[in-house]
Amino acid sequence: MATKKTSSKTTRSSSSSSSNSSKKTVWGLNKISFWTIVAVTFLYALSLILSACGINMKVVNALQGVATAIMIIIVAVLAWRYVRPKQMVWKVLYVICLLIVVAGIIVPLVIS
Repeated sequence: MATKKTSSKTTRSSSSSSSNSSKKTVWGLNKISFWTIVAVTFLYALSLILSACGINMKVVNALQGVATAIMIIIVAVLAWRYVRPKQMVWKVLYVICLLIVVAGIIVPLVIS
């Protein structure tokens, strides 16, 4: 009887410790996401205020570009963590998508 209680306690503690470690990882990701949104919100709000005041549009566009770049960098890092252990096809798809996103941001800025 005593052996069964001990083994069930061991199982519970190991399962709870593994769930705690996954909660820490998710909490870290959630925290990063929250503060990224806060920083980007600040940049977009600043560009909105400057635009309303009639400040040069290049400054406003630059602030919006920085905000967009921050979000893309965070998402790209998290996507790489997902793709890294996968097959080569996933990695190629990741690189192609990332290049298209970067081109979609840079080309309109160069053309206009």
